[in-house]
This record gives sequence, structure tokens and C-alpha cells, in this order.
Amino acid sequence: MHFLDQAKIFIRSGAGGPGAVSFRREKYIEFGGPDGGDGGKGGDIVFEAVPGLNTLIDFRYTQHFRAPRGKGGSGSNRTGAAGKNLVIKVPIGTQILADDEERSLIADLTVEGQQVPLLEGGMGGRGNASYKTSTNRAPRQHQTGIPGEEMWVWLRLKLLADVGLVGLPNSGKSTFLNTVTNATAKVGAYPFTTLRPQLGVVRHKGREFVLADIPGLIEGAAEGAGVGDRFLGHIERTRILLHLVDSAGENPGAAWRTVREEMDRYGGGLDGKTELVALSRCDIVDSSQLKKAKQSLAKAGAPDALTLSAATGDGVEAILDRIVERLGPEAEVAEPDDEPGSDWSPL
Repeated sequence: MHFLDQAKIFIRSGAGGPGAVSFRREKYIEFGGPDGGDGGKGGDIVFEAVPGLNTLIDFRYTQHFRAPRGKGGSGSNRTGAAGKNLVIKVPIGTQILADDEERSLIADLTVEGQQVPLLEGGMGGRGNASYKTSTNRAPRQHQTGIPGEEMWVWLRLKLLADVGLVGLPNSGKSTFLNTVTNATAKVGAYPFTTLRPQLGVVRHKGREFVLADIPGLIEGAAEGAGVGDRFLGHIERTRILLHLVDSAGENPGAAWRTVREEMDRYGGGLDGKTELVALSRCDIVDSSQLKKAKQSLAKAGAPDALTLSAATGDGVEAILDRIVERLGPEAEVAEPDDEPGSDWSPL
């Protein structure tokens, strides 16, 4: 399944049904009268966060969503049936943004089963029975129903992960993800091998947590350089950042500082997150190079760097121990009141 983290869609709530114009025609009743019922209310547009989805790819192929309108009223003072609400299912962590210059936030769905009514359906029109007065005994006017609301919105997915992997391209993030999880991220000896975030579940000493591999960041990423600027938002919700620095790089301290400055420039609370720094690919350097790399990091402001080699497994256990320690006790997950449907379609 392809990963898609943003999509633009059109939504429209249902219009109200028209009121009826009707008069009683019953046997043995001397005087008839108006009995046209009101129209039914149009359907609402409701967004719901459901489990099992981790991409917005469905919204690439289905971009228009319209709730059904209410049914028209009828004789005998019968009100029309209300239109059924249209529930649009999105992944947990989806934000709904207005289609304006600021992309202002409308709603943020972060909890399984959370529902957000976004557009309200139009009210049904009045039937002629509601216009009857002492001076207007046989009204023939009615209302056609209030139109529904419509708008374009942006959907943006921010992954929910416990730990975010960050670093320059080719710093060993995907190899580490494949080593500690069941993920199969692509690994290659060239920059930007990872073009979209990858998720994996780590199981370590009876504890489970979600690890997200973010595409490599370069200088200027916060302003749109490279491919990492779109994906910085995915680490906004993480609790810990694991910053991998290539121990074989020319200047590990400068590499760490480059990524650190881009995250600080991006904002979103990234500058205040707990960060673990580790020198990766230590199997391809000797002890003197590793010592120089640690000194470079300490001089740049990261004195407590760990060391690891995802290829050989050296240092991996120590890093996972440190992550579990920083995550703290596992939070209890509250059971939802209603079980969400298993249908993964956005409709």
C-alpha cells in the first residue's frame, strides 16, 4: 500500500427535504384542511478516526463526498425521513485543515473512535400545515428546504509513534528499523533511499513501542529543501527522538548540529523533545575514528552519544534499554465504548 500523508477533498452536507403542500380528502369529514408535512433534515458530514489505517491513499481516488439530502414531507402531516449522516473514516492522527492560505486547523483526530461532526445538514422545509392560521385556513405556501454546507478541506496525517528516527540521509536509520522491528524498509548506499515514513513495532523485554523512520533531513529542510520538510510533522507526536549520526562521516558534530537546527527551525515542539544521540555504523570504523567522532559530537553539544552497529547488532540492546527507560511505565489503554467498524473504506 502506498503511503500518502495529505489529500484535498470536497465535502457537502445534505440539503433539507422540501415541505409538502397537501389537503385532507377524507370521507365523512365536512371540512378538509392543510396537512402537508415538513421535509426531513439533510445528512451531516462526520469524520471518524479508525484503527487499521495508516495512509490517506483512499482519498487520492475518491475526492468528493456528499451526504444524502432529506426526504420531502407528505400528506397526513408526515415528516420526511432525515438523510443519513455520511461518516468519513480516516487514520488515527489525521488533522483536518481549512483550504485557506494559513491552512488553519479545524479538527485533530488523535483517539480511536473519535468523531468530529464537521458540516451540518440543512433543515427540512416547512409544509403547508405549519402555515395554517385563523385567518389563513388553506395556505398553499411551503419551503423547499435549506441547502447543505460545502467546503474544500485538506487532510494531513501525522503518524502516532513513540520514537522517531531522525538523521541525515544514509545515517543507518532504515537498517536500524529493520533490525529491531519486522519492517522491511528499503536500504541502499545512496541518499534519500527512504522517501516516505516507515513504521515498525519494537518488542523489547516485555515492552512494545512504535518506531517511525523519517526520511533523511538536510540543511534547509524546514524551508522545503530535500524531501524531509513534509515529514517533519510526523515526529511532532513522538515522545522520544533517536538521532543517528554516521560515525564514518567527515564531521559527526556538524551533521548532528545540521539536523538539530532544522528541527528547531521547524518548531512544532521538536526542540523540547527528549533526544537520544547514537553513532551508527560503528562496525566500519576503528577505535580511533570512533573516539574522534565522540569528541566531535561532544564539542557540538551532544556529549553522551551511544554507539551501535545495526548490521552486527552491537549496541542495539543498550539503545533499546535506554529508550524503554525514557518512555517510562506503559500507559493503560482505555477501551472504547463502541467498537468501530472493520471497513477500511473512507465511506
